[in-house]
Amino acid sequence: MSSTIQSVFRQFSRNGKLSQQNLSRFIRRCSTVNSEENSFKTMIKRLESKGLPIVHHHGYVCDLPVNHQFPMKKFHGVMHHLKVDNVISMRQVLEPERINIKNAQTVHTVEYTEKFFTGHTSREEQKVTGFDWSEGLVSRVRYETGGTLLAARAALERGMACSTGGGTHHAFPSHGSGYCLLNDLAITAAVLLKEGAVQKVLIVDLDVHQGDGTAYIFRNDERVFTFSMHCEKNFPTRKQKSDLDVPLEDRMQDREYLDHLQTHLPKILNDFHPDLVLYDAGVDPHVDDELGRLSLTDKGLFDRDYYVIDTVVSKGCPIATVIGGGYSRDLKILSARHTIVHRAATKPWKVSFKGWT
Repeated sequence: MSSTIQSVFRQFSRNGKLSQQNLSRFIRRCSTVNSEENSFKTMIKRLESKGLPIVHHHGYVCDLPVNHQFPMKKFHGVMHHLKVDNVISMRQVLEPERINIKNAQTVHTVEYTEKFFTGHTSREEQKVTGFDWSEGLVSRVRYETGGTLLAARAALERGMACSTGGGTHHAFPSHGSGYCLLNDLAITAAVLLKEGAVQKVLIVDLDVHQGDGTAYIFRNDERVFTFSMHCEKNFPTRKQKSDLDVPLEDRMQDREYLDHLQTHLPKILNDFHPDLVLYDAGVDPHVDDELGRLSLTDKGLFDRDYYVIDTVVSKGCPIATVIGGGYSRDLKILSARHTIVHRAATKPWKVSFKGWT
């Protein structure tokens, strides 16, 4: 019996037994689970045998008004750079399905998800998110969230996986905020915990902005450890309490930044013993980022990402990465910068998972 089926059994049983009514419900749910698991395993088997799983969907992008500050087209740019620079082949790419409302509601309220999915959020609610509502926006968010969940599933199956989107850590249970509508990291952790696929999840958030929504969602959940290293004097003005927050001073450079990371990450891994790490590799700590306030270089970002991935993998723990925040009017440079985490992941993958067939 798979761990997911065991979890379903626990949901429908009482004292280890199923009533006649719950038996039929259990059978129907198992049929759905088996179909989902078989579909996923078939997808995984189709991957290039020794290739790092990359999760991407053209639906990560939707139309926005001209001159909107959010660099929406960077998601297509990330995939473009990975292909033309021969970092990946298309045989490594998995396409996610859109997250369903039931999975979204593992984290978000019924009221909020129904309003967001159907276009009934108020103008004020939309203003806080930075986006006007549209069907295209909902579809984009659902694909991106589904992508993070798929990357995590692939990581559990093969040890490591990278999405070309994700990192919407400002979304709270009852509302979106700061370009984040659904909290993909939180939903992914909650779904996998509910299924019984994992018992403990570590979220490493190195976006320049604190992962306030994620911290709030898991504030009373000992199964999830939230670790955020962020610029202290940056959005959000009102910070939430993560399990570990490391606030950083403006204009911090590579060496000092890495010193902080190397001080904290090994201890968290040794003390918490996660079954899965979700890594938000935001590039907005870069010196040229328009919303950043830190001073990391391209090399600093690469060293950061390589250190996180290599350290986690060396502990025998699966890791799934998302690209997080990054802001520049030069989409070519920004998109290339977002591929640093995928490039950094290739060496640990080849060393640690060379035996995959």
